[in-house]
Amino acid sequence: MISGVLLVGIAVAIFVGFNIGGSNTGVAFGPAVGSGAVSKLAAAGLMSVFFLLGGWTLGRRVVDTLGSGLVTGDPFTMQVSIVVLLFIGLALFAGNVFGVPASTSMTAVGAIVGLGLAIGQLRVDAVLEIVGWWLVAPVIGFWVSAVVGRYWYDRLVERMAINRTEGALVTFDTSGGIPKPELGPNTTPRELGGTLLVVAIGCYMAFSAGASNVANAVAPLVGNGAITMNQGIFLAAGATALGAFTIARRTLDTVGNDLTDLPLVAALVVATVSASIVTVLSALGVPASFVVIATMSVVGLGWGRATVADAVPDTPRVPASSMGVPVESADAPATDDSPSAAELYQPATTARVVVLQNVVPAIATVVAYVVFRYVPIV
Repeated sequence: MISGVLLVGIAVAIFVGFNIGGSNTGVAFGPAVGSGAVSKLAAAGLMSVFFLLGGWTLGRRVVDTLGSGLVTGDPFTMQVSIVVLLFIGLALFAGNVFGVPASTSMTAVGAIVGLGLAIGQLRVDAVLEIVGWWLVAPVIGFWVSAVVGRYWYDRLVERMAINRTEGALVTFDTSGGIPKPELGPNTTPRELGGTLLVVAIGCYMAFSAGASNVANAVAPLVGNGAITMNQGIFLAAGATALGAFTIARRTLDTVGNDLTDLPLVAALVVATVSASIVTVLSALGVPASFVVIATMSVVGLGWGRATVADAVPDTPRVPASSMGVPVESADAPATDDSPSAAELYQPATTARVVVLQNVVPAIATVVAYVVFRYVPIV
């Protein structure tokens, strides 16, 4: 018979996974929905499948790190697990409510670090390794995106620009015995290829989200042996799917509408770079912040475009924004009020976003330390 405390722990884990599904679905499939490549329902379905795939393959390593790699001994009683999950869930909820994209992984690590400090069982070497990757990964994202923006972005725009036409992308010829797929009446091969690429990158992002975020929902429960690894992955994936099919619809509306005013190619570059870095870190068992890496990738792309504008003053530009950080692009003709190169990205806004993304995990660490140190929970 399942105890009442375990039921509470599972309910809190579902709450965390629900919020993960609500926030990550918009990030992963916003470009695809905004460009009309897939519907919200299809985006939720793809998110559910690829999130589970990422959690089932690479996510196990991150679960091991959060569940047993940061604190020695066996500190995760059910009560402690519930409190840690509440920290993570409330941080996500606050981010969704106030529009501040808090890092789930950084908040989870912060709460567990606070626990380890409070009981004197923190593995400092493991924490320092993770923090080191947190410092390096955004820099890598910045420079990779900057190189793309400086040298290859214009070529990518020429090759990947998608102009959606009326009607279905693909139709089926049913005149024979077996239906044969054909291009729609107004569809070009380039349009079909670009649309498939947008959807494929969304699936890749969903995979990376599963690899890094499944641990945030269930690592404490798996760490204390209340549920098995496989049960935890299915629980997290199911809760994420619930969020993807419900509250993510609003997120997809917001992101999709925003993306109609920004270059789709820029969003795809940032998504690919960020998802790749997060996937590699997840394979190493490092909890990674997609939000921070994506933010710095956006800044790097904008900085790379700024160097082009400085080198060639007549480079056409048009304002754009992505993931909360203003950048500029060369996807449309310049106007009389086109910004200068110095305005192609905004360091002050970038600094504000990065600071806010780091404040929440820091608060989680301090509050977790105070709670676990002075409240009789452990």
